[in-house]
Amino acid sequence: MISINIPEEMSAATLPGNSTAKLEARRVPQPGHGEVLIRMKCSTICGSDIRCIYHEHLGKGPEGYQDGMIAGHEPCGQIVKAGPGCRRFREGDRVIVYHISGCGVCNDCRRGYMISCTSEKFRRAYGWQRDGGMADYLLAEEKDLVHLPDSLSYADGAQVACGFGTVYEGLEKVGISGNDAVLITGLGPVGLAAGALCRKLGARKIIGIDVIDDRLKIARDLGLCDEVLRSGPDNVDEVRALTGGHGVERTVECSANASARNTALRATRKWGRMVMIGEGGRLEMNPSPDMIHDQKMLYGSWVTSIWRMEELVERLVRWNLHPAELITHRFPLEKVNDAYALMASGRCGKVAVCFDEELA
Repeated sequence: MISINIPEEMSAATLPGNSTAKLEARRVPQPGHGEVLIRMKCSTICGSDIRCIYHEHLGKGPEGYQDGMIAGHEPCGQIVKAGPGCRRFREGDRVIVYHISGCGVCNDCRRGYMISCTSEKFRRAYGWQRDGGMADYLLAEEKDLVHLPDSLSYADGAQVACGFGTVYEGLEKVGISGNDAVLITGLGPVGLAAGALCRKLGARKIIGIDVIDDRLKIARDLGLCDEVLRSGPDNVDEVRALTGGHGVERTVECSANASARNTALRATRKWGRMVMIGEGGRLEMNPSPDMIHDQKMLYGSWVTSIWRMEELVERLVRWNLHPAELITHRFPLEKVNDAYALMASGRCGKVAVCFDEELA
């Protein structure tokens, strides 16, 4: 049990869709049945926030951003008040929030994949259709929580909420082992997370490609890639030269760029596997030479399940892997506009809005 004085009002950030973040005062919500009130500790910024909300509100319908919703779908914090009916979590618990709250009874929800919940009425993503983590407090449903061990920081947990969880799902689909050379196209925060996880999963060689020199430097300096290549027309030949002429066994596509996707597909060796994680963009290919004749497998992967997210947290502790190491910039909530502007520039690793001790 913790003792905290909960105020009536809090600061919160919304995204008007004009390349700014707006800070305003909101009432602190009260938890109902099966809900908890979380004091935010860290909320990181996802590329999908920039692509679909920050510059303009692209999504429409039940999956689109609802005007006025508090932003932030990568939240992590501490429960300060638990409503009636909570069965597992209680005040004082450190928690990660799985960022989609599903209906709980459709087939996808029963599998733990609330991201794919089929209910138009009850599926609501934090930071999109319900208030998210860019505020002093967050109201969440208990069923959406993952326990954060003491050995992981809140900044570690915030990245599990989307980025690291999403990547881990994709890597588990293609399988990564010491047999594999891995190519990662796109070294934004998702691609950097892929490098960190592939390293722990035992990949024998990791090659990264990006168009932004700052990202190449981060991947190289943090030891996430053995080789980094600047995006260009010769990338397929360069990758083959680094792999004895064969290409890589596994490819992780994180850029959503059409040229990078072509590179990823063609640099994958015969019998290899590729997973597409980067959202948006297009893919054009010649099925016979690019896939069929070389018997390649192509996977799509969208976020992860809540049970696999719990598994990832356990693995992070076992591996002594801290996702917070990919955070290059931390901002207080009052500078949230600067945080989103930097993330939109792409000249950074992960950007976090931090509260209390996580700002240090």
